[in-house]
Amino acid sequence: MLGEVLTAVVTPFAGDGSVNLESFRRLCAHLVDNGSDGVVVAGTTGESPTLTDEERLELFAAAVEAIGDRATVIANTGTYSTAHSEHLTAKAHELGVDGFLVVTPYYNKPPPRGIVAHFEAIAEATDKPIVAYNIPQRVVLNLEPETLAELALIPNVTAVKQATTDPEQARRIVDHSGLALYAGNDELLLPFLELGGVGGIFVFTHLVGRQVRELIDRYKEGDREGAVELDEELRPIIDALAVTTNPIPVKAALNMLGHDVGSLRLPLVEATAEEQRTIRGALERAGVLAAARA
Repeated sequence: MLGEVLTAVVTPFAGDGSVNLESFRRLCAHLVDNGSDGVVVAGTTGESPTLTDEERLELFAAAVEAIGDRATVIANTGTYSTAHSEHLTAKAHELGVDGFLVVTPYYNKPPPRGIVAHFEAIAEATDKPIVAYNIPQRVVLNLEPETLAELALIPNVTAVKQATTDPEQARRIVDHSGLALYAGNDELLLPFLELGGVGGIFVFTHLVGRQVRELIDRYKEGDREGAVELDEELRPIIDALAVTTNPIPVKAALNMLGHDVGSLRLPLVEATAEEQRTIRGALERAGVLAAARA
């Protein structure tokens, strides 16, 4: 397994807009030191649509260098082009990553048999685990459990990052597909654990990784009440990170905590003053900002 607590890590940028690899390495190490079993690199949270192929590969290599001996590195190599996805997957495989995140092809809306063929072609570029990423609110298409069951027949497609709130669909994935279920949104962690999920690919673990680690541990040790208590404590952070489009809020929060992740690339823009007040307030209520200052 690639891990239970996986963080979709942001991509830090320097003042001139270039990728800040030094800050990225520090951040990856910080995440692993604070509860993450691994990182997902150059995903949506990492602003992948604005990264060149060279930048993506540099980030994959930097993550392997920074944490590859003690945590997993999952490379996001999925695009709407099968050939491009195959190319990125093959290159990332050579760099020594541990697995891949592959999103449903977006914009061109292939039928289910096209989606299956897309994943089959990418899987031929590596023998390492592939996590299918189902996020219909961004890509329009929903990977139905029947399609996921077909993907599960591909030997190295082993898991799904499920970013939909439909509990029945999540239950069918666990019961019938054979794929490991990862929560694809922060608020889905506890509900998906209760359905048989293994963990998640998160954003809020940039800020509260130790608490998320403890929540999963409590639940799997049979302490559901303790897990529910922690889930409730984390709700203000979850809500604050949803105040505007991801990764705008989490980058604002990380900069408040002194992690120097820089700005965002257009078309993403900085959090407004009101949004920053909301984020800062949540960090203070959760005790995260006070701890960082100490």
